[in-house]
Parts: sequence; C-alpha cells; structure tokens
Amino acid sequence: MSKYNLTLKDMYEKSLVSHGEKIAVKFGEERLSYVELNKVANRLAHALIHSEITPGDPVALMMSNCIEFIISDIAIIKAGASKVPLNNMLSEKEVLYMLKDSEAKAIIIGPEFYDMINHIRKDLPCLEVVIGLGKSQVTGIISWNQFLIDTPETTPVVDVKSSDLASIGYTGGTTGLPKGIVQTQQNLTMNLISHLIELDIVEQDRILLMSPLPHAAGKFCQVGLLTGATHIITDNFNSLKALQLIEKERITVTFMVPTMIYRLLDTAEGQKFDLASIKTIAYAAAPILEDRLKQGLEMFGPVFFQFYGQSECPNLIARLRKSDHSIEPNKIHLLRSCGSPTLMAEVKIVDEAGIEVAQGEKGEIIVKSPYVMERYHNMPKKTAETIVNNWLYTGDIGKMDQEGYIYLLDRKNDMIISGGMNVYSTEVENAIQQCPGVGQVAVLGIPHHDWGEQVLALIIPKSDNPALKEDIVQFCKKNLANYKQPKEIEFVSEFPLTTYGKIDKKKMRIPYWEDKNRVIN
Repeated sequence: MSKYNLTLKDMYEKSLVSHGEKIAVKFGEERLSYVELNKVANRLAHALIHSEITPGDPVALMMSNCIEFIISDIAIIKAGASKVPLNNMLSEKEVLYMLKDSEAKAIIIGPEFYDMINHIRKDLPCLEVVIGLGKSQVTGIISWNQFLIDTPETTPVVDVKSSDLASIGYTGGTTGLPKGIVQTQQNLTMNLISHLIELDIVEQDRILLMSPLPHAAGKFCQVGLLTGATHIITDNFNSLKALQLIEKERITVTFMVPTMIYRLLDTAEGQKFDLASIKTIAYAAAPILEDRLKQGLEMFGPVFFQFYGQSECPNLIARLRKSDHSIEPNKIHLLRSCGSPTLMAEVKIVDEAGIEVAQGEKGEIIVKSPYVMERYHNMPKKTAETIVNNWLYTGDIGKMDQEGYIYLLDRKNDMIISGGMNVYSTEVENAIQQCPGVGQVAVLGIPHHDWGEQVLALIIPKSDNPALKEDIVQFCKKNLANYKQPKEIEFVSEFPLTTYGKIDKKKMRIPYWEDKNRVIN
C-alpha cells in the first residue's frame, strides 16, 4: 500500500471548487468569488509553470495587502512552488539578502518596489522573472496582465510530493543575518489542519484581516479559504474603519495584535457600533492586559483567543482559549500565560542539559510537532543547534504550571516584540555598528504603552568624529525595515558588564522596566 501524499495543492484543489459563486475575498470595491479565485489562480499557476517554475522552486511575493496577494499565494500552491513571503517594510539590503539566499527564480511585486528590484537585480543571477502588479511597462518587469495573457483557466497538472519544499520564510537572525525557515508541503498541510482544529473557522465566517498578509493574517486567510469563509482585507489597520467594517460586514472573526485591540477599544469607547456578530478575536505576540481584557469582554463578550508560536513552528505551539480569558478570581492568573499546548504540539520545559525540569521551574521551552520546520536554509550548524532529537529549541524561557499552562518569562535570543513584529536586537546592533562614528551599540526593548515594546539603541560614539543622532537615524532608514529601526537613541559613555565581561543587558533594562514614568506613550 502506498503512503498517502497530502499536499497544499490537494487541499485547495478540493476546497476552491466546493463553494461556487460565494465571495472568497473582498478588498475595497474589488470582489472575487471562489470560482473566480480558482480560475485566475489557475491562470497564474500555468504562467509560472510556462516560465519553467517547477515543484519546490522559490517564488517570492512582495506587495502591500491586495487581492493579487491571495491569488499569487494560491497560484504558487497550484504550481507546487515554494513561497518566499517578503513584507513590504523591508529595506533594500534585506530584500537583496533574502532573494539571493533563497535563490528565488521569480518574484511578484507591487509598483512601489519596481525601482528597488531593478536596482538590485544585477546581483540576483537566479531571478529570471519579475511580475509587476502595475499596468505601466517598465523595462525588465512584465506586467501582471501580460504575464497571464492566453493562459488557461484549467487546473494545472503538476506532480507535487509531500516532501517538496513549500515555503522559505525569513525571520530575524541572532547572528545578524535573517534565517530562512524551510517548510515542506507536509509541514504546512499539518499546520493548516492544526489551525482548523484550534480556531474553529467555518463556512459561515466572515474574516476581517487588516495586518500584513505575509505574516499571521495570511495564515488566517489560507485557513478560511479551506472552509469557504469570506475574507474582508484592507491594506492597513485603522481602528475606526475596523469598527465600521465589523458592523457593516457582520464580521465574525478577526486577527489582531494586542496593540490593535487596544486602539479598537479606545476608539469604540462611548461610540455606538453593532459588534454582536464577532465570535472570535484572535491575537498573538503578547498577553492582553487585565484592564483591557475587562474592557474587551464588556464590549465584545467572551471572544478572545491567544495563540503562541514562532516562525519555526507557525502560530500554534500553545493557545489560551476563550474560556481561559476570564477575570474571575480563580482564573485571572491564566491571563499571564500563553495557554496550554495545542492538540498537535508536545511541549516540555528543559534545563541547559536538555533535561525536563519540575513543574513551576523555569527553563527553555522545546516543542515537537508535525509542523516544526524542516531546517534553516543554508544554515546546517544553526539547524543542528535548534532541532535536537526532533525537538525544536525555541529560545524562549518559560515555566509550566500543574494545569499545563505555559508562562513566558524571558527570551533567550533577546528578541523584541514591537506592535506584533519580531525584532532581534543582535540584527539591529550589527546594522548600526556599520554606521560611521559608532563605537559600540546595545539594543534593548523598552516598554511602550501602545506597542508593547519599542526599540532603543544605546550608543557609545567613537572618540574621533563621533556619529550624530541624525546620522544614525538616516543610516537605519537605509539599512533596516521601519519596524526594526530604533525609535529612541541614547548616547552613553560605557556599558555595564557581567562577571564574564559581557554587556549586561539585564541590568541595562532595569531603569526602563521598573520606572513606570519612563514608559513611552
């Protein structure tokens, strides 16, 4: 008996033809039914195949939220290719590295990235096809309409295997270089099944997505397209617009980071919106504040659902269910946790030797799941350090209580989470260190009332020709994505050191985290 070969292509070939003329995606005034989505995705898949894209070949996407992102995502699946999602806030240097490292053979871009791609294309020998969403003709970039011309609407016949490469997604690098996270067809199909189990998204759902599709919002859309849900997508987040859309579109499910939820609650305060349709507000990146949850429960009811994961094990390592979001005395402590392990994830807390610690003791969180990444792209040593005996070492420090709830205590890899975006301090430090006039740099996450954490750069300038603050700001704008750029820069004469002679970031954080008057608003 042959082993069943489950792929993303198999899943979407079935789902897209099951929901007929029902609206799949709405973006502004644009509408796309399931039938239309299936046909145009088939056309784009045929065009990619005609351009010699074969199963496992990397195809990059770089655009703001739009219907074409959804079409491209599904077309890549139908062609059996491997998606390389690039967010639209990356710097030219970061884009060059990711395209070069992934060896992307094709890229689909928004018009705002034409100049960037043309400028770096000479350094990308593997990049053979650039498809632009704009209508204007630009040398070296084939327009979307031209690329799709004369392509059939029939389902492409492609032999895709469950072991084929399905995605290379980049995350910040603690070594200064972004890490390419390799996922196979089997990894991602199992991950989608886990989402279907945990999120309870059904055909009747109307899903509002206002955050970038290359991240968690895109996963919600993929899940919804498997069930026949309707997706309302915007190109950015606006709290008033969100409330209006919830009322007008009878939204049942949305995904937000806590910052977005707080803005939503503030805007809704004292206003009269019909929000009764909402059944799930899923969030990630940080716990929700107790006073904000109380406000949210009064406004929306018991709809909040938190999930914890990382790019190496997408979204679902643990979840804090709706029933856990309670301000009752016997449950309120759970709000400090990120929930209990999902049905498809096994979690342990271990010490430095990899031995499981006692309940309540702190250690590193490790996870085993069918959707743990296959490997880091071109980083065998880092892969071997991160995946040991099939266990993913997350780099997060936490503890587990007797009920199985996980509490995050610290981040071993010194990661900052600002407005739901992951920022690795070492990556920012390595970039700033290249700025003329900078002697030493240390980057910290400091509290921010709205974004959770904000990036702070502490600089020891060179004694001769020291860098000015404006020099560093402009350098960061050229070399780092906007959300990675320090919003605060302070000059110091020295850094405190540990007994081992290392910079003592723990000590450096104390004034910012213990003095509430220093919280940025």
